[in-house]
Amino acid sequence: GRLTPEPASPSPHLSMLAVLSRTVRGNTLRLTRRAYHQNIIDHYETPRNVGAFDQNDPDVGTGLVGAPACGDVMKLQLRVGTDGKVEEAVFKTFGCGSAIASSSFTTEWLKGKDLNEAGEIKNSVIAQHLKLPPVKLHCSMLAEDAVKAAIKDYQSKQSARTSTTSKQ
Repeated sequence: GRLTPEPASPSPHLSMLAVLSRTVRGNTLRLTRRAYHQNIIDHYETPRNVGAFDQNDPDVGTGLVGAPACGDVMKLQLRVGTDGKVEEAVFKTFGCGSAIASSSFTTEWLKGKDLNEAGEIKNSVIAQHLKLPPVKLHCSMLAEDAVKAAIKDYQSKQSARTSTTSKQ
């Protein structure tokens, strides 16, 4: 009979790579979860205060910020009561889990604060509470910037409202 050549056996290095690749892919989520603190995971998996208010409402301030480096976009809104305190805060964030967690935590932190207190928020407070890794600190900076932009928006609406009222 005729001999048929056996197919070349794959290189032992290639098959080991394939096994490692499958192993790494299968464990990626577990490794990622272990790398993040429970506070981040909690706010990411169960975000608080997702939503939007009417931007034209004079009692609502809207802050829209983005990070060109990573593509995260954060919209944070606050509703201020007649007593000058934040009654409600909501967000919509398109970005990584750390950005979503930063938004969620920040909206919780804002409730009940007067505008001066709210304006003093520091990204370090957000980062410290969530235990953000250093490579994700920009997410807490986005949240701080969004709060400050929302307060500025609210205050400009109030100034316009006051000047309109005083002209009448």
